[in-house]
Amino acid sequence: YGKNTIKFLRLHREGKKHFVKEVEVCTHLRLASAQEYLDGNNSLVIPTDTIKNIVLVLAKKHGIPTLEQFAIDICKHFMTTFCQVVYVKTYVQEVPWQRLHENGVPHIHSFICVPDGIRFCEAEQCRNGPLVVFAGIKDLKLMKTTQSGFEGFYKNEHTTLPERNDRILCGELFCKWSYGECSDFDFDCVWSKIRECILEAFSGPPDCGEYSPSYQKTVNSIQMLVLSKVPQVQVIEAVLNNTFYNVLDMKNLGLTNDKEVLIPVETPYGSCACTLGRK
Repeated sequence: YGKNTIKFLRLHREGKKHFVKEVEVCTHLRLASAQEYLDGNNSLVIPTDTIKNIVLVLAKKHGIPTLEQFAIDICKHFMTTFCQVVYVKTYVQEVPWQRLHENGVPHIHSFICVPDGIRFCEAEQCRNGPLVVFAGIKDLKLMKTTQSGFEGFYKNEHTTLPERNDRILCGELFCKWSYGECSDFDFDCVWSKIRECILEAFSGPPDCGEYSPSYQKTVNSIQMLVLSKVPQVQVIEAVLNNTFYNVLDMKNLGLTNDKEVLIPVETPYGSCACTLGRK
């Protein structure tokens, strides 16, 4: 049991310069006894309102140096404070605020919300067990307008999809990865490096791109690049929900449409998922 959707903004001031972290936190506990479920005995139950207040107090006292460290702090607090807690899991996601720049100059206290993917993390721990940390990015919308196709697929009497060697590849990406032993590495730096790998694998070189024969191959390329460049990642899960675009027939309007006006096919949409890990 636990408390979901604890939302707050943590403001940190260094002189005139301000820093913000707006997050949503979900924290769940498992207790040593199930007596509250079986017998209605609530003597060991930590109220969910107390859970919420603890999260807010930890944010006030320690700040949010990184999402992962904040999730670790929450797990450690419940494990070290309450002997009846045998398992704790915390999920933290961040609102994508970025510092506003005016003519290349960073503003000291103004920010803009940029929807370029939502960062999140999870930390979980069993009593007498290791602390496990996951991190990820979701709602990352990506598109490339060429260098993608889909050919040579299985066909039968129900197949109506034509083969294509030049199409738009567009989708919303979810990636979640697990770290190995959480030593003192820079979570922010590692997360940014993984995000760069995701963008590089999806798009290819900036001057020419890289051909994608399928959404599945693109998902695998993302995972392989992350595992090759980021040794801290042990397992990476990736889900790509696809958005398809159909070329609009404009003959009735007296126009030839050479893939210049396209209509998104919102539903149903395809989805490719894969989990890849080291040996």
